[in-house]
Amino acid sequence: MALSPEEVGRLLRGIYQSGMKRAHKLALHLLILCMVRKTELVHARWEELDLENAEWCIPMERMKKDRPHFVPLSRQAVAMFEELKGLAGGSQWVFPSRSSLYQPISQSTLNVAVRALELDVRDFVIHDFRRTASTLLHEAGFNSDWIEKSLAHEQKGIRGVYNRAQYAEQRRDMLQWWADFVDNQIDEGRKVIIGRFGKTYQAA
Repeated sequence: MALSPEEVGRLLRGIYQSGMKRAHKLALHLLILCMVRKTELVHARWEELDLENAEWCIPMERMKKDRPHFVPLSRQAVAMFEELKGLAGGSQWVFPSRSSLYQPISQSTLNVAVRALELDVRDFVIHDFRRTASTLLHEAGFNSDWIEKSLAHEQKGIRGVYNRAQYAEQRRDMLQWWADFVDNQIDEGRKVIIGRFGKTYQAA
């Protein structure tokens, strides 16, 4: 199920107004901004991230299709990762477990956090973030190849063989547009303090 723009705003406002841990709020926000799968985010290590150059390179062993995946980071995403660095307590994991800095949070942590929310957003599940991003970006007129590459979907057949391009700069522009669009949906409703994030966000 893809959420409407209004539902995206309502969901994220509800997340930030909830009592869940700050790191989990940021994780859910990053899922929609980066268009990655939940497992790719919760198992992220700091060594994969280059915040100076706004890049995240996920190694192939962590990807569903056994190919490395490049994620250009929006200003908002960089600022959230900067804040998470301070919350991680020196762990190698972006989202360390509450019980041990040497392990990431469990696969079910974010699902449990979402189920605890009392929101008027149909039957939302975390994977809907990817469907939502794909649907709304297509509706906005962005190139389907850029969107599919951002979702780490590999095209089959001859088209896939000749279409290995990363579309890095186009995807960077698209994901920045997307992050700004999501911000606008959050702001569309009543004002809510979602956090100042980091210096990158404030300077934008």
